[in-house]
Amino acid sequence: MTYPDTPEQNIPSTGDLALDDRAALRRVAGLSTELADVSEVEYRQLRLERVVLVGVWTDGSAADADASLAELAALAETAGSEVLEGMVQRRSKPDPSTYIGSGKAAELRDVVTATGADTVICDGELSPAQLNALEKAVKVKVIDRTALILDIFAQHATSREGKAQVSLAQMEYMLPRLRGWGESMSRQAGGRAGGSGGGVGLRGPGETKIETDRRRIRERMSKLRRDIKEMKQVRDTQRSRRVRSDVPSIAIVGYTNAGKSSLLNALTGAGVLVQDALFATLEPTTRRGQFDDGRPFVVSDTVGFVRHLPTQLVEAFRSTLEEVVDADLLVHVVDGSNVNPLAQISAVRQVISEVFADYDSGPAPELIVVNKTDAASGLGLAKLRRALPGAVFVSARTGDGVDALRRRMAELAAPTDTAVDIVIPYDRGDLVSRVHADGRVQETEHSSAGTRIKARVPVALAASLRQFSVT
Repeated sequence: MTYPDTPEQNIPSTGDLALDDRAALRRVAGLSTELADVSEVEYRQLRLERVVLVGVWTDGSAADADASLAELAALAETAGSEVLEGMVQRRSKPDPSTYIGSGKAAELRDVVTATGADTVICDGELSPAQLNALEKAVKVKVIDRTALILDIFAQHATSREGKAQVSLAQMEYMLPRLRGWGESMSRQAGGRAGGSGGGVGLRGPGETKIETDRRRIRERMSKLRRDIKEMKQVRDTQRSRRVRSDVPSIAIVGYTNAGKSSLLNALTGAGVLVQDALFATLEPTTRRGQFDDGRPFVVSDTVGFVRHLPTQLVEAFRSTLEEVVDADLLVHVVDGSNVNPLAQISAVRQVISEVFADYDSGPAPELIVVNKTDAASGLGLAKLRRALPGAVFVSARTGDGVDALRRRMAELAAPTDTAVDIVIPYDRGDLVSRVHADGRVQETEHSSAGTRIKARVPVALAASLRQFSVT
């Protein structure tokens, strides 16, 4: 399907980077969530995850860089951390050694010492070498954006399938990053020292500890993949029942915290969890609703997306995201009050394209729904109306525009097939094959006259089968 173009950001060339921007590790104001009064000894003792955020600004405007770090701060708070400082460095690309360069790493170490932070969170995915080098430079724990998102998913997963998916994603992320301190991970056990008792010809260097850990992780990953595959079969059975029915299937997709669950409640009265937090919904929720003309529909609330969603999560949650594959309509919810909603739209579409990469069919028709109009500015909404023609503007909290949205959904989810009850002669096996290939067969019966089929088929095919209809 073709998406409307989104305005390009003004991206300065590498040579245009200001000298003072390159030399500075600029602090981003307003990100600290530390309490004003921290004099109580008990409070000081209980604080664990006190974090400093650091990002590398490579393109876009300064406002884009600040918004990216503000989103990282929201992710950190969702994970239960307390943000002390946020810092951005202007570079053409991240330093391949320490992400921000050795000089800025030393400055970051001073900030960590001054604030008493115990963790540094980087706004990007760090390589194992970068992670190790930066940790040695700042002397505290360092994690990247990917590890932070995985941690949030681990906290919010509740179902057996969700927990298995998150565990698999965490192990895929952790496997290349296994490392140890000193020589504890490189010691080898062989011969009698390793307890092998293999005798002559079989003694010698055995697995190192890190190799043993990697092997165990791979074995655990294989078991998780088998478990997820079994759980996927149950989900596929449930989905196939919905597909076989004539009820339109609608999937709500969108950026995390865009208000998807609130919209589901407004459309169906589902009463699912609504929380002003990132990734509050990890388990897909399917509810039944009704259009104004009385036609029923089912709508599924899916996991929210985010910029640079870890590849491991997309792969692990593929069975969950397949709710999107069989949908007749995608309701793409956008947070109208966000500072850069068009960037969020691009991020969501990128993830959807990854989900459909293994399928021959493309995504279903997309309906853009701009939510939170009650919290958005008039100027921001005017820009969105111009950039997103055909979008529906609603407020799931107040109910404004929900009726118009339901009518628009009914138009886009109109049935494109029709029911037929036909008897096809045995010498027209080609038509039987077409009905099975292009339609949804509900009942088959063989008689002396031919094959009687009750099915729903495309309107064009139904016209060519009219002569075989049962009167």
